Amino acid sequence: MIGVAPPEHDPAAPETAATLPVGTSATVRGYVRGLLRRHRRAFVVLVGVNAVAVVASMVGPTLLGRVVDELSSGARELHLGRVALLFALALAVQTFFVRMVRLRGAMLGEEMLADLREDFLVRSVGLPPGVLERAGTGDLLSRITTDIDRLANAMREAVPQLTIGVVWAGLLYGALVVTAPPLALAALVALPVLVVGCRWYFRRAPSAYRSEAAGYAAVAAALTETVDAGRTVEAHRLGRRRIALSERRIKEWTAWERYTLYLRTVLFPVVNITYVTILGAVLMIGGYCVLRGWMSVGQMTTGALLAQMMVDPIGLILRWYDELQIAQVSLARLVGVREIEPDAGDAAVAPGGREVRAREVRFGYKEGVDVLHRVSMSVPPGTRMALVGPSGAGKSTLGRLLAGIYAPRTGEVTLGGAMLSRMPAERVREHVALVNQEHHVFVGSLRDNLRLARSGAADAELWAALGAVDADGWARALEAGLDTEVGSGGSALTPAQAQQVALARLVLADPHTLVLDEATSLLDPRAARHLERSLAGVLDGRTVIAIAHRLHTAHDADVIAVVEGGRISELGSHDELVAANGAYAALWHSWHG
Repeated sequence: MIGVAPPEHDPAAPETAATLPVGTSATVRGYVRGLLRRHRRAFVVLVGVNAVAVVASMVGPTLLGRVVDELSSGARELHLGRVALLFALALAVQTFFVRMVRLRGAMLGEEMLADLREDFLVRSVGLPPGVLERAGTGDLLSRITTDIDRLANAMREAVPQLTIGVVWAGLLYGALVVTAPPLALAALVALPVLVVGCRWYFRRAPSAYRSEAAGYAAVAAALTETVDAGRTVEAHRLGRRRIALSERRIKEWTAWERYTLYLRTVLFPVVNITYVTILGAVLMIGGYCVLRGWMSVGQMTTGALLAQMMVDPIGLILRWYDELQIAQVSLARLVGVREIEPDAGDAAVAPGGREVRAREVRFGYKEGVDVLHRVSMSVPPGTRMALVGPSGAGKSTLGRLLAGIYAPRTGEVTLGGAMLSRMPAERVREHVALVNQEHHVFVGSLRDNLRLARSGAADAELWAALGAVDADGWARALEAGLDTEVGSGGSALTPAQAQQVALARLVLADPHTLVLDEATSLLDPRAARHLERSLAGVLDGRTVIAIAHRLHTAHDADVIAVVEGGRISELGSHDELVAANGAYAALWHSWHG
């Protein structure tokens, strides 16, 4: 078949846009098998009630065939009252069980969809922090929203309806074989046309739908990044460049949309031809058999009606199988996170102290391109260290390595002699925490938000944590205190209050080492000063590594590390480095004008 060619790929084409992996066929099949095993009882019930409904639907054609046979044999008494009673009874049974089929199918679909959402969320939360940091927002957002939406229809409708269609078609064909075997062969006449058309379509559809989904993810990523960095785009006059990128991504995505639409315009006519061929073959071969005396008129009538009834399940199977091709792509993107090795670490690894040390560390976000080059440093317990340097020098990257978010490419980062990269993420968070500008208030009560750090904390401990960050005043003023609903749809918290909640969680978690990435830089000066006073109480007695974008943060540090070009160029106290008249002194004099 000749038609529209698939869009050409380029190095930045949609299907390479995703950062998180897409699941292989083996991963998808394994997940589907596990999902079916979890819901096998519901599947058995669905197949059972569907079988009863299909058998009841065949009573009408069977009765009509017998009436035709009786008329053709010259019978004078047709007992139409009994026939009508049996037909009405079968119709009532069919109606009841069709309702049961729809109900059971909908319940099964919703249960599987709920399981899928929960599995994806649990697996995503359990991913190594560095993976999510590097993935960005666009790809992850498109999986949580677009792919889940596409799968919702498949789970609610496609899987149950495909099961119904297969059982329906199988029972009808079995009845056709029993009633009129020659007509069962006639129904297979259209099979080659259907097989050829479907093979052509399904050989092209999966990859096309996969590219279409990746194209949409690329569009979402481009638009999200542009909106999130709107001020930066305006400041650097990048508007035209970002618009051009978005237009290119949209063009690539719509090209794949047009191609998948073309594939469907080929499949649907093939399916319609199949319907006509089946019915025509049954009537012609059945008529010939009747004229030859190989079959009664009643058998042909019943067979023709059963063959006509097969149109619906065949259409159902093809329609929802096509829907599953689209859903399979979204499912592959969702279960792709299962192919990322969990950050299990070594549960036996335990730190023998509190000293944080980096030795000959190299790290890069891209293969062959290092951001940090042979960085070595030591942070004794209780030390306040500031990381300073020009933008892009690697300060935040080094901070995330010291917090255990990333693992070094070579070298090692240790806590008390134990390598952070070998420790489970949960164990790392018990000792080291990263505090940055990002803060989130989850939908729920204030108590639930605080207990994210320690689920068994008593109310007295929660109030103590709020008091430690100077937040108990406004918290007690809330209408329901700790039971007040906050987050989206609840009581609105100011950015400063939201950050205080985050710091209160930190108090409850009680890590001995903190990595601070300018936790107050996004707040207005008054709120920032208030929060810094709250933060001072939290920092007391802990090891603090502060990524100082503003040098007043570095002034009071015990030790200052100057990061330049991915290396530590200077190390010492504020006075020592100013006296040395090196890179730090130049930054300090420049900052003070």
